[in-house]
Amino acid sequence: MIRDPLPIPRRDRHLGLVNRSSSAPALGHGSSPSRWLETYRERIARARVYDVAVVSALEEAPKLSARLGARLLLKREDQQSVYSFKLRGAYNKMANLPQAVRARGVICASAGNHAQGVALAARRLGVPAWIAMPRTTPGIKVESVKLLGGHVVLHGDSFDEAAVHAEALAASRKLTMIPPYDDPEVIAGQGTIGKEILEQIGAERLDAVFVPVGGGGLIAGVGAWIKALRPEVKIVAVEPDDADCLAQALEAGRRVKLAQVGLFADGVAVRQVGAEPFRIARQVVDACLRVSVDEICAAIRDVFYENRSLPEPAGALAVAGVKRWVARHGAGSYVAIVSGANLNFDRLRHIAERAELGDGRETLLAVTIPERPGSFKRFLKELGRRSITEFNYRYSSPAAAHVFAGVHFHDAADRDAALGRLRADGYPVLDLSGDEMAKLHVRYMVGGRCPGLADERLFRFEFPERPGACLDFLNAVGSRWNISLFHYRNHGAAYGRVLCGLQVPRAERGECRRALEALGYPYWEESDNPAYALFLGTGQESEAP
Repeated sequence: MIRDPLPIPRRDRHLGLVNRSSSAPALGHGSSPSRWLETYRERIARARVYDVAVVSALEEAPKLSARLGARLLLKREDQQSVYSFKLRGAYNKMANLPQAVRARGVICASAGNHAQGVALAARRLGVPAWIAMPRTTPGIKVESVKLLGGHVVLHGDSFDEAAVHAEALAASRKLTMIPPYDDPEVIAGQGTIGKEILEQIGAERLDAVFVPVGGGGLIAGVGAWIKALRPEVKIVAVEPDDADCLAQALEAGRRVKLAQVGLFADGVAVRQVGAEPFRIARQVVDACLRVSVDEICAAIRDVFYENRSLPEPAGALAVAGVKRWVARHGAGSYVAIVSGANLNFDRLRHIAERAELGDGRETLLAVTIPERPGSFKRFLKELGRRSITEFNYRYSSPAAAHVFAGVHFHDAADRDAALGRLRADGYPVLDLSGDEMAKLHVRYMVGGRCPGLADERLFRFEFPERPGACLDFLNAVGSRWNISLFHYRNHGAAYGRVLCGLQVPRAERGECRRALEALGYPYWEESDNPAYALFLGTGQESEAP
């Protein structure tokens, strides 16, 4: 879903419209914007963060800049020792507590980066720290907190349950809660990133800074510093389109609580923006961008190609936002804050699957072709030598075949022209690239048993991943025998793996084998595989010759 950047309504750009929670005393409430920004500037200037944080690099991104036609710099908060900016605010909050309060200990509820930031800050200050985490937290995150010296308390099956338990422990043990974003000292700690950006870029041109948003502490701090010193620089918030609590709050003119949030970018999966961050955001945020999961995946891939680092989904939000902004507003000089790199390894497969869709490089198609020998070959010839990333088909009727295909096009014009030719030649085509069910489920479910289909033999092939290899295969077998099953997906390996069903009468099996051997690709017959009989077969699997 493409949405225009959200400008901040002029009626919202003044102080005092949002009632604040008692947990975070307001700074400069009711004062003029200039005095209010000066108050936060002073807090950020004296923030204590460098006992645990480093001045992260502000790096040129030459490859992305060339692609976008704009200058892009990456603020590398993934370079911190806990691979996230969160340690800044946590340490500044704890360092400013009275010694007697620190001695009693601190507590937070978190299943991610805030937990590690609190644990590290507490260890550096010699403060006992308890971290309440849901029982569902991945073991690697629990162990990371323990290694940093935090006392982990596993409670409940959700973050909300862990947070309630943390509040109860704080009250009973007189521990101090360390909030992840809704606190002036936390905001000031995060604001040191904005301070570093202006110091690093100096007098050079800077048009906008793109900031990922969850609870709002980061954008509040960065925005307050930059607007105090260089008010002409735009502050652009970037959120997932399924976790856009700041955008919805700015549209409504008040904080709203989302009924639910998407969890892919778990570092910003927040149902309601913080009270103090929202009060600041109304003064400093110039625009909000919403980006899709596919765009986030594409941005992760882009950063990896740029510098071989792997940001987490929330960490790549700002890069996705820059790409969206440049597509609509054109060239400029931009900074994107890469906020973290605590990426779960098991997400890499999903990210790789969706990255090409996020840039529009891969298009998922549902195409209907005649059910007769040679149809696959003719269809591929229509596509030319474009790269086929996925091809799934199972026989369903004697009249027509429904194919699920992934195709790489050069650009939108190339895609539109190719689809136009297919339709003009009588191929019904449906673009499924924006269909979430198709992307998440249907692409993996094409197939199934086909009772009554005669003479099917099943083969597994490997052939080089090069344009035209699939067409060579179809030239050898696809015109002679009907293809009743076909499954292929490009997984980035040197060789493509194909599962193919052919309708081969018993009398022609020797001829079929000779044709496959002449092709020169390694192959294995799987007609007697029990998995085939259980899930894909025809119910009348014949004996091997």
